[in-house]
Amino acid sequence: MIDWLQASLLAVLQGLTEFLPISSSAHLVIPSLVLSWPDQGLAFDVAVHVGTLSAVLFYYRGDLFELTMGCARAATERRFNEHSRMAGFLAAATVPVAVIGLVGGSFIESDLRNLPVIATTTLVFGLLLGYADHYTAARGSFRVVTLPIAVMIGIAQALAPVPGVSRSGVTITAALLLDLDRQSAARFSFLLSIPVIGGAGLLKAWQLSRSGVAVDWTLLGGAALVAAITAYLCIAVFLRLLDRVGLMPFVYYRIFLAILLYGIWLY
Repeated sequence: MIDWLQASLLAVLQGLTEFLPISSSAHLVIPSLVLSWPDQGLAFDVAVHVGTLSAVLFYYRGDLFELTMGCARAATERRFNEHSRMAGFLAAATVPVAVIGLVGGSFIESDLRNLPVIATTTLVFGLLLGYADHYTAARGSFRVVTLPIAVMIGIAQALAPVPGVSRSGVTITAALLLDLDRQSAARFSFLLSIPVIGGAGLLKAWQLSRSGVAVDWTLLGGAALVAAITAYLCIAVFLRLLDRVGLMPFVYYRIFLAILLYGIWLY
């Protein structure tokens, strides 16, 4: 069982890496390998999922209210509006990753959660992110989200369960290559994270309820709070700096991280 220090550090890592395009799985594997920390366990995974979900829900509470009211108006008036369309786009984009998670989740967990895979995906998808950011910087006009664009982003998100890919990274990459601007790409990616994080959290909570494992509620509550605060600040700072610094700092960081992971694996 992890202690308070380990739980706090892992919660900070989860809060930072859930939304930055740098892959949470690539970072969470390092403490266990380098410091020989025990596995954090299913209960901890549920707690930090609750924390990061709370952060994105609170940050986009205004958008979510508009989406909800838009869907209600669409049901009453029997015609789509801007917000109900966006809700539909998000729902459609969630389907591919849900299918992959249900069909291939156990294979990914047992066969792909290893250092060579994580290092390679960290590098490859980092370079793709760099290409997408360069492509965006050279463009002068942008598109808005449509159903085909949402579906394509959703198909890209289906790769996210593979460790090292980064859910936010691959969705932002796809959105940029589909001619969205940086802010629109990040907003759609973060809104899209809500059903994905929520679904993953519910699945883990169901597995936990069947496991009969004893739970330290105080430690888990603290971890959830730390993850929530970290994730909220991360979203706010990332969106504020996105247009100013672009995505290349994250690309360089991913290259460095991949080299580090390869080094740990070969050593």
